[in-house]
Amino acid sequence: MGSGERAGPPPLLLAPTLVLNVPSLGRDQPPASCRCVGMVMWGQQPSPAAPSLEDSLCAIAVVGRSCALYPRLPGRDGGGTLPSHDAAQTSAPCGRDAEGRALGSFQLGHQDNIPSCTPVQRALMSLTPSLEKLQAVKCRMLEAMDKGLSRQTHAQATVRMLPTFICSTPDGTGEVAGGTCCCAARSSARLPGVPGKGAAGIPSSGWFWGLRAALVRGQRPGASSLGPCGGLRRGIAASPGGGCHWDRVRSGSWAGGWGLPRAGLCLTLPPLPRRDGRLHGGGAVPEPRPHPVCDPPGRRKPEPPADVQDLRNANGHAAGNRGSGTGGPVAGAGYHRAPTTSRTRGCWGRGAAAHPAPLQLFDFIAQCVHKFLEEIGSPQHRLPLGFVFPFSCRQTGLGKAELISWSKGFQCSDVEGKDVVQLLQAAINKLELYHVQVIALLNDTVGTMMASSWGGKPCEIALVTGTGTNSCFMAEAELVEVVEESNGRMCVNSEWGCFGDDGALGDVLTPYDHRVDQESSNPGERRFEKMVGGLYLGEIVRHAVLMLAAEQALFVGASTSVLGNKDAFKTQQVLEIMDNETGMAKARSALEALGLQPSERDCCRVQQICRAVVSRAAALSATGLAAILSLMCRSRELERLVVNVGVDGELYQAHARFGEILQSVAGLLAPECTATLVPSADTNGLGVAMVTAVAQRLLTQRHEVEQLLAPLRLSRADLERVQALMRQEMERGLGRDSNADASVRMLPTYVCNTPDGTERGDFLALDLGGTNFRVLVVRVMQEGIHMASEIYVVPTSLMQGTGEALFDHIIECIMDFQTKQNLMEQVLPLGFTFSFPCQQLGLDKAVLLTWTKGFSASGCVGQDVVQLLRDAAQRKQHVALKVVAVVNDTVGTMMACGYDDPKCEIGLIVGTGTNACYMEERKNVGTVEGDEGRMCINMEWGAFGDNGCLDDIFTTFDRMVDEKTINAGKQRFEKLISGMYLGEIVRHILLAMVDKQLLFRGKPSLKLQTRDIFQTTFLSTIETDGLALQQVQGILRDLELDASFEDSVLVREVCQTVSLRAAQLCAAGLAAVVEKMRENRGLAQLAITVGVDGTLYKMHPHFSQNLQQMLQDLAPNCAVTFLQSEDGSGKGAALVAAVACRETSP
Repeated sequence: MGSGERAGPPPLLLAPTLVLNVPSLGRDQPPASCRCVGMVMWGQQPSPAAPSLEDSLCAIAVVGRSCALYPRLPGRDGGGTLPSHDAAQTSAPCGRDAEGRALGSFQLGHQDNIPSCTPVQRALMSLTPSLEKLQAVKCRMLEAMDKGLSRQTHAQATVRMLPTFICSTPDGTGEVAGGTCCCAARSSARLPGVPGKGAAGIPSSGWFWGLRAALVRGQRPGASSLGPCGGLRRGIAASPGGGCHWDRVRSGSWAGGWGLPRAGLCLTLPPLPRRDGRLHGGGAVPEPRPHPVCDPPGRRKPEPPADVQDLRNANGHAAGNRGSGTGGPVAGAGYHRAPTTSRTRGCWGRGAAAHPAPLQLFDFIAQCVHKFLEEIGSPQHRLPLGFVFPFSCRQTGLGKAELISWSKGFQCSDVEGKDVVQLLQAAINKLELYHVQVIALLNDTVGTMMASSWGGKPCEIALVTGTGTNSCFMAEAELVEVVEESNGRMCVNSEWGCFGDDGALGDVLTPYDHRVDQESSNPGERRFEKMVGGLYLGEIVRHAVLMLAAEQALFVGASTSVLGNKDAFKTQQVLEIMDNETGMAKARSALEALGLQPSERDCCRVQQICRAVVSRAAALSATGLAAILSLMCRSRELERLVVNVGVDGELYQAHARFGEILQSVAGLLAPECTATLVPSADTNGLGVAMVTAVAQRLLTQRHEVEQLLAPLRLSRADLERVQALMRQEMERGLGRDSNADASVRMLPTYVCNTPDGTERGDFLALDLGGTNFRVLVVRVMQEGIHMASEIYVVPTSLMQGTGEALFDHIIECIMDFQTKQNLMEQVLPLGFTFSFPCQQLGLDKAVLLTWTKGFSASGCVGQDVVQLLRDAAQRKQHVALKVVAVVNDTVGTMMACGYDDPKCEIGLIVGTGTNACYMEERKNVGTVEGDEGRMCINMEWGAFGDNGCLDDIFTTFDRMVDEKTINAGKQRFEKLISGMYLGEIVRHILLAMVDKQLLFRGKPSLKLQTRDIFQTTFLSTIETDGLALQQVQGILRDLELDASFEDSVLVREVCQTVSLRAAQLCAAGLAAVVEKMRENRGLAQLAITVGVDGTLYKMHPHFSQNLQQMLQDLAPNCAVTFLQSEDGSGKGAALVAAVACRETSP
């Protein structure tokens, strides 16, 4: 093993085995009582010299499934005994107490009420929650997350679940403004002695650093791409010195403890203070100092000048001081760091000793960006800027966030409740950096997820375990009720540090936790973070050691008053004490530095406490992670979730066993999930660059998508104009002289009455309107209507063959049906539903104007279809046929609904095709004789626009669809609305998006290029509420499309846009109808019912709602009720025949 490598864990004895919670464990005798938890034991193989198994075990580690969980809680790595400074401790192994009991007995699930437990055992047991208790904590965390996601309970939730409006992770194609972006972030390393998240996130010091990243398409910035030409360039923007230069810093190293980011090339602004407080000259990198989480006591701490103002407590607004020379912070000699409180050491700026006006926080940040851009020679083209702002914010957009509250020592006035992005942008604009635009604000935890996602390992969860703790994850957008977005996913910032503020952690908190909380600056708040965050672990250890000393379990006979001083133990010391190789020496050194004289046993016990505290922090972090994993698995309806988790923070980075525990406990508590931990590098730099790049990519994509879909998104004015044009064409269609030129034919049906309930008898009905047709027998009785029917297929060869063959086939089917129903001997009145444009010359006489819906049978156009049917009956010698009425399916729908609702005077079909009919005043129908009463008008509105009046509504995609139809240039309104064409419109839009590299990475499938492959039923399925996007991906996969999650969201948007337009256009046409009826009858308000049929209306999840809502907006003086028809074209045709027979009967 190399000198730089850390010793691995000792070999496994048993994997898995059991822990036995008894005071001692003999070799051969089973215990009287035990609790099975699922463990493995770390330790050496039994020694022949060892009297028992327990003597040979150095430690027991709590785990499940043979993986390390609580690594080596008691004892040291080696076996044997420890030297002692008093007789009472002679030859007692470190893995045993002073009475010789095995320390392996205080493990998960053990209770501290056993009389024989020593104080140390009770302390360790209280710090070691059982798996059952962790499972309970996980359940409470899930409940808290659900509360945070719910609109009703969000305000009271302890886990806030704040939306970040980041809906995408890097896909490797990010190029920002020619390959560059500017990212303002808090420094990725903390200053000595200042609370902060250090390398895990954002410190509480006053340092900012700007970063300019060149993101090469498909290339992850790394050592080979760092520098002025690509990758990452960064600098400490608030440096105590003048000039800038580039230095290469080893990954994981610290330059003088001053918080240089741990990655490739860094822009630093030396000179920096040395250990003795003097300044280095010439820009040399200072010698390394200890990890800044903990400075050894007694080190000289250089103080900032007394006249440096504390920006963290200043006003946050841009003050407008954009001076030069000595009058402002961008003065020639260099620029200033953000001054801090007296706890901040060794960092000041040079320049003017005082300013004409107070230096404000956002002014300072803007000036840092300005200085950084000057140093690197920033181009003047548009430069998007991402901003890491590690404070609790209420985001309402990716670039809009109101500060909820300050933390980490910041108390700038007049900022809380205001949009920090606007404040920063205003400050940047004051410096006339108009080409710099803040487009994204993110939390440092989100930065971890984004940074970890770069380089082929997309992460959907991030976990920060540093000075503080937090998590974020990609949640299903429909779960995030506090925002309106319901499509796709959105990154949610959990802010789980406050979990337990409502008492949910009461059974896990120890007396040490309560004391730490009471001494904190925010008692009762952030209880979970105070058990997990590195800022508090040293304090937990201090209180545990202090209480054990008070019980005479440690430092017997010695004065321990020094342990009453806050920060006597630092987290970095705790981590060092845990080390397998040097931990005992570190413990002794730390204790002696406090003036204590520890025995070997004291050092061992302190090491055990340190391990227990950190292991509990890891286990609780894993519990929260398990809650997120289970929530994601449940919401995505998966049997197994496989996901990457970006992890950052000092605890995870500095202590290898922390990651082992994190992985192990999460696996135990969420067995349905497989999570891979991905260490994050350069959270704030690469992370914010990724968010900015993704945001810019999405903005660019969104702009192109909006341009593409804009013609299909109709405004209120557009729809009002369509309504007016429809009314105009209706009037022309009703006029005797203008009818021939009207695109809306307004054909009289000679149906002058609707059912009144007195109709009786048996009737036949024939329904021909598509590839299938039906034959029915309808019995109208006093108690209701009963029907029997059979469906027959019309082969394509007949649809596009001769008229004689088509009608012969229809007669054959009628005869087959009558034979099966024993009706061949009866002559029953027949109503013929013929769903094609006809000019009716009488109730039983209709001349076909044109074929639609794929029909093109020859010899039919211009002919009476009733006569064609009678001629076919004669050819087939079927004399028992009495056609009394021919109706359109729309009229049949109106009649069928009119039987149930006398107010139904409009019929509407929105299915394969579309049409409408209504009861018009007969005096307005110029194409027929007579002025009395009303007549049903078959509008044939599918042809609306054939005269060019809708040309500006037609899009490029509509024209593409129209050109490939068998009736190009005709039925143009129908081609915007009906189910036969919507799928094709969507397909052409998707192809255009692929061509613009907006979908499927620019790689279409051959299937997508196939006409009619994208069926309209796909729209209904894809737009179904609650449909998981995995199912959308499945639909697209069937089309041989490798759709990403984002692709699925975009496809859904296209479908929604197309179907919404169809519903709105239908509403505009219907608004023209109801308004005309209202005006005809001279009513201020019209109450009317629309009988409606058609698969698109009935089956699409949102079409009917969108139609009704727009109709209400366009015709506010009409109260319109919609009644779905049950077999209108069949039952309706029979009722037309029944009404005709009723009128002719004596």
